[in-house]
Amino acid sequence: MRSLLAVQAENPSQSAWAVATRTRDPQQSDLSGLLESGRVLRTHVLRPTWHYVHADDVRWLLELTRDRVLPTVDQQLVPLGDRVRVVADAVLETLAESPDRTRADLADALAQRGHELTGMQLMLLAAHLELHAVICSGVPRDGEHTYALFSDRVDAPRQLDREEALVELALRYFTSHGPATARDLAYWATLTLSDARRGLAGAADRLESFDHDDRTYWHAPGRPAASVSPKGHLLQVLDEMYRGYQDSRWVLDADGLLSRGRETAIGMALVDGQVVAGMKRTLTRRAVTFEIRRLRRLACDEEDAIQDAAARCARYLGLEPRLAWQEP
Repeated sequence: MRSLLAVQAENPSQSAWAVATRTRDPQQSDLSGLLESGRVLRTHVLRPTWHYVHADDVRWLLELTRDRVLPTVDQQLVPLGDRVRVVADAVLETLAESPDRTRADLADALAQRGHELTGMQLMLLAAHLELHAVICSGVPRDGEHTYALFSDRVDAPRQLDREEALVELALRYFTSHGPATARDLAYWATLTLSDARRGLAGAADRLESFDHDDRTYWHAPGRPAASVSPKGHLLQVLDEMYRGYQDSRWVLDADGLLSRGRETAIGMALVDGQVVAGMKRTLTRRAVTFEIRRLRRLACDEEDAIQDAAARCARYLGLEPRLAWQEP
């Protein structure tokens, strides 16, 4: 989580694998333990959706990005009018009395205080308070997201001034997501392109770059070692491999599999960083079935790489892997 800086966590099961697949020996208990301890938080930051972020980074990342995210949230709270402040105070009083409350718990507690909110209104209010670093994720309860006071969960977070934060953001993003462009960074962090370029200018001496097709791509120094055999990955579309970019998605998706109208329906099967098939994952009590829809005919070692990726994901889930191949 320190190297990735933030991972979109709108869908907990998808995003948990997005983190785990980037570890040497993925175990479900790793991330869940960090969320329980508060070393990693699931909170609204970067964009108007949940992200996992390390507790050391949450304060400066919120302060840097929230001004461009808050209007999206607050515009939808306009119907509450002057009630926002009163209800927000009631949320804070509730969590001070009894932390680690689910959204349903908060709704009940607010109703008892005379504040009836719809589910959407409460979700938006919680996001508003998260973006202001007043509340954040609490200890999960039976796998369900809870809320707690930020001050109770985050002890002495790192703080940076704006210029330092822009440089830190650029360095961390291009180190973990590169090769990528300044436009990719601006999208990922909901910044203006000017701010993304300012941060990049301050971090450029610690990065390397190359030009391709009228774009400049930035990345960590050096090149990864070439693998002897192809490496496969089975990822959901909310994964950073796709959600982490805007300008460069076409590099990953050269065959147009992930067109906007189909994003929510499929995942991705990749070999050596290139989408080669669509993927749909179905879980039962005993097995996980991966439906692999080839974009083209695959070589034997490419199919082996996908089978290895399926086995790795199944071990993480504690289930038996099953593959269902579909012809292009």
